[in-house]
Amino acid sequence: MRSAFMDEAFALARRGLGATSPNPAVGAVLVREQEIVGRGYTGIAKHAEIAALEEARDRARGATLYVTLEPCSHFGRTPPCADALIEAKIARVVAALEDPNPLVRGQGLRRLSQAGISVELAPEYTAEAEEVNEAFFHAMRSGLPLVTLKSAVTLDGKIAAPADNSGWITSERARAHVQEVRHHADAIMTGIGTVLADDCLLTDRTGKPRSRPLLRIVLDSTLRLPLDSRMVASCANDLAVATTSAASAERRRALEYRGVKILVFDGPGGRTGLRQVVEWLNVQQYRSLMIESGSKVNWAALESGIVDKILFYYAPKILGGLQSLPVAGGAGRQKRTDAIVFRNIKLHTIPPDEFAVEGYLVK
Repeated sequence: MRSAFMDEAFALARRGLGATSPNPAVGAVLVREQEIVGRGYTGIAKHAEIAALEEARDRARGATLYVTLEPCSHFGRTPPCADALIEAKIARVVAALEDPNPLVRGQGLRRLSQAGISVELAPEYTAEAEEVNEAFFHAMRSGLPLVTLKSAVTLDGKIAAPADNSGWITSERARAHVQEVRHHADAIMTGIGTVLADDCLLTDRTGKPRSRPLLRIVLDSTLRLPLDSRMVASCANDLAVATTSAASAERRRALEYRGVKILVFDGPGGRTGLRQVVEWLNVQQYRSLMIESGSKVNWAALESGIVDKILFYYAPKILGGLQSLPVAGGAGRQKRTDAIVFRNIKLHTIPPDEFAVEGYLVK
C-alpha cells in the first residue's frame, strides 16, 4: 500500500536530480508518531538521510525513516549513511528498493537490521525508484551510461529543410522541456556538422545547481572545430572533442591550448569510434549521455547499438520533399523486416499541439 510519507520522499528525491551524479538522487523523510520531523534529499554536499537527521536532531530517536533507496554502507564522498542512522537510534527503515551498486546492494539494510533496526522494502515503489534514477540503475547493471537520442522532428520525420534552416521546429515550451532533460544528463554529444551549421553551445540553461558541468562532446574525426566557435570560446573544463589518429597534430595542440580535451578513438571507416566514447564516459563515471545531432550521426549512433532510448519531440508541421533531412539518414535498413525496433513507448503531451515520444531500443 502506498504511503504519503514515501510519496513525500520521492518528491524530495526529484529535487536533487542533476546535482547528485555520479550518485543517485535520493529523498528521505523521518516520521515520529505520524509527524514528519525531518526531510532531506541528496545534493552536492550531503546525502538525503544525513540532511533529514540534521533537521530532526533529537527527534530522530525512535523514528521511522522513509527513503527512496537503500542507505549506503560504504565510504564514498561521504561516510556511510547506515552508520549515522544507527547512531541516531532510529527504530525503523522503509526503503523503496535495494541499491544496485555492488558496493552497497543489501549491505546497508543488513547493517541496519544487525543493529536492531526494523527494515522493510516497499515493492509498490520499485518502478518509481528505478524511474527516478534510471541512468544510475542502467549504469550499475550494464557498466555503461544510459544513452538517449533526442531530436526535434516534423510530423513526417524531418529535422532540417534543404535551404534556410533559421528558426526552430518545436515551440519554446518544448525547448524548455529539453533543457530540463539536459539538466538531468551528465554529458551531451553532437557532430561537427551540427556545430559548423549552427554554432551551437549545447549548455544546460536551467540555472539549476549541478554536481559537475554538463560535458559537451563533439564528434570531429579531422578536428574541423573552429577555434573561434562559441563552443571553444565558452570552454570551461566542459568540452571534449572525439577525433581520430588522422587528425592534425597542430589543430590538436591549438584546441588543447584553449582547454579542450581531445579524445582519440579510431572507429570503422575512418570515423570516430562511438562505442569507445561511451566506454570512456563510463570510466569517468558519467551515468548518462544525450545525443543531439544531425541525420548522419543519429543513424550512426542507432546502427552502432550505443543508443538505449529515444526522445523525439514532434511539431505539428510537415516539410515534405526528398531533400529535407530525415531524423536518421545514412544507409538505413534495406528491408522493413530489418527495422530498428523500440518498446515501452510513452507519449508525452506538450500543449497545445505538440508531443514527445519516448521509447527503448530492442537490443
